[in-house]
Amino acid sequence: MIGILGGMGTQAGLDFCNKLAILNRGKIDQEYPLFILYNKSNIPGRPESIGIQTGNLSNRFNNKASEKKYLLVLKSLLNGCRILKKSNCKFIVIPCNTAHYWYDDLKKKISLPIVNMPQEVFKYTVKACKKKSKIGLLATEGTLKTGVYNKFFDKDYHLIYPNNINQKNSVNKAIKFVKMGKVKEASKIIKPAINYLIKKKCKKIILGCTELPIAIFAFQSFKTIKSSKIFLDPNLILANAAMKKYNK
Repeated sequence: MIGILGGMGTQAGLDFCNKLAILNRGKIDQEYPLFILYNKSNIPGRPESIGIQTGNLSNRFNNKASEKKYLLVLKSLLNGCRILKKSNCKFIVIPCNTAHYWYDDLKKKISLPIVNMPQEVFKYTVKACKKKSKIGLLATEGTLKTGVYNKFFDKDYHLIYPNNINQKNSVNKAIKFVKMGKVKEASKIIKPAINYLIKKKCKKIILGCTELPIAIFAFQSFKTIKSSKIFLDPNLILANAAMKKYNK
């Protein structure tokens, strides 16, 4: 059984479950994958709980307050993982990119496999895009700041980010709108950031916040999402990786 630690945000967790089901349609109920979604929406805000010193991950906390925030999120994530473990899940997936800043500490404390979303996106990119290409990354400021994608991509690709204006006025607002259920508004406001990365000649664009596929593919068919030539959807990639592990 697949354990899904969701609620970061709720729409993103539901989007993952929907993609998991669509990718693996059965003719009858019994042919669909078994999974449990724990919509743990009370986990403290991930971007707000990151207080690292830029470029110095070995000394990640600026002060005691930053460390306390980090540990509060870790405790909440651990509680969620433990509940999924007690439910006899075979492994865990976390459809939230920023939450993978806590991945290494979670792995140390949970004796259950946790699929690493940014790593799965990297594996997919290697197959889909030539090395040394420019890859755009749309994500929360927390994901950008902590380098959860950089640790996999920097050796082989050039990650390109939106400028500060597009980050604040386009990406951040689109994420916020999806969380509020304002998907139409989100789909419009994210466009300047996308156009910026395309002008930078990015071969692919990672939708590195799980709210963003909802905004960008708003009201489009699943076929359109699956066949996108430019966008890499971590939720879709994670759903595929989860099913491969499920079927082993």
